[in-house]
Amino acid sequence: MARTGLTERAAQSWHTLSGGERQRVQIARALAQEPRELLLDEPTNHLDIQHQLDLLSLVADLPVTSVIALHDLNLAAMFCDHVLILKEGTAYAAGTPAEVITEELIAEVYGVRAVVTPGDPTQADGPPTPSVRFLRSSAAARRRPLAP
Repeated sequence: MARTGLTERAAQSWHTLSGGERQRVQIARALAQEPRELLLDEPTNHLDIQHQLDLLSLVADLPVTSVIALHDLNLAAMFCDHVLILKEGTAYAAGTPAEVITEELIAEVYGVRAVVTPGDPTQADGPPTPSVRFLRSSAAARRRPLAP
């Protein structure tokens, strides 16, 4: 529980935890079993940005093989050594984030426009990490913004 930042919640009832805290409890439960592999389906769901980054950093630093289903391409690029992109339930592309996460692939698989900025090849903490910025479609740009 300490590794997932939940020590202070140890005596708290499950039903009183937030969705994000419940996600972190599930990760803590898995880690307590000392697995060799982890299979995680959207582990960052319901987590704020800080906890998403903390949780994926924790998983990336574990001495286990982790297979993680993520819909956030930026998080996948930041934390995954290898990505597999599915289109309609079928493997469409696989490789390093820099090889796979491209503007063309995003248009083909997800039907949206994006700008992919390649990572800095001189960064000290691993291979270059591309980042994705999605562009509004012309239909979305014509819609009126929501009132505050």
